Amino acid sequence: MSWLPSPTLPPPVAEHPPPAWLRGLPDRVRALSPDYFTRFAPPTGVEKQAAVLMLFGPSPRGGEDVLLTERSHDLRSHAGQVSFPGGRIDPGDAGPVAAALREAHEEVGVDPACVEILGELPGLYLGPSGNAVTPVLGWWAARHTPMIASHLEVARVVRARVADLVDPRHRFTVSTPIGYRGPGFEVERLFVWGFTAGLLEAILDIGEVALPWDHSRVRALPETMITPMMRDLFRRR
Repeated sequence: MSWLPSPTLPPPVAEHPPPAWLRGLPDRVRALSPDYFTRFAPPTGVEKQAAVLMLFGPSPRGGEDVLLTERSHDLRSHAGQVSFPGGRIDPGDAGPVAAALREAHEEVGVDPACVEILGELPGLYLGPSGNAVTPVLGWWAARHTPMIASHLEVARVVRARVADLVDPRHRFTVSTPIGYRGPGFEVERLFVWGFTAGLLEAILDIGEVALPWDHSRVRALPETMITPMMRDLFRRR
C-alpha cells in the first residue's frame, strides 16, 4: 500500500530549520532554468515516471548532510551504484512526493512524518532506462538513524556531509569506456557518478555552496561499476 500524507496532520517542525540556500532552491531553479535541467528535460510522452528524494538534514558534525544509498550488488540494473532513495511512481501514489517518501521509507526506513518537503524540481530524463525522474527536495525535520529496510535493494546508507561533497579534494571528472565524462565525488567510501553526481553538482552550484575544483582531474569509472550494457556499447564502437 502506498504511503499517503494525512491531511489532518500538521507539517513537521524542524528543530533546525533548513538553511536559506536549500529553502530557496526550487524557486531559484524555476527562475534561472539552469542548463542541467533544460539539457536533460524529458521529451513529451514519456510513460515511465519515477521520483527520488534528495533528503538533507543537519549534520552532527556541523552544516548539512544528504542521504545517499549504495544499491545492492545483486540487482539486475544499476547494481552497486550510488543513488538517492526513490523509484517508480506507482498508480496508487499521489504524485512524485508521495512516491519519493514511500520509496525512502521502504528502502531506508525514513519516517515520512519527519520530512519537510521543500518542493519538487523539474523532471530529468534518463535515456538508458527511459525514465522521467522528478527530484523531490526534503529536509529531515526530526532526525532518526537511517537503516537498511530492504537488503534486496540497498547495500549501504550514508549521510554525506555537504562540506565533504564540496571539498575540492573529493571532486573529479569521471571517464567511462563509452565516452561519457561527467562530475564525480568520493565521500564515505562511495564513488558517486552519473545521474546522482550530476544532480548533486547542479544543486550545489545553484545553491551557491560549491567551491572551485580541478575539472582536469580525471578518474576512470571503476571496473565494478561497468555494466553489461556499457560493455556492449563499448564493443560496438
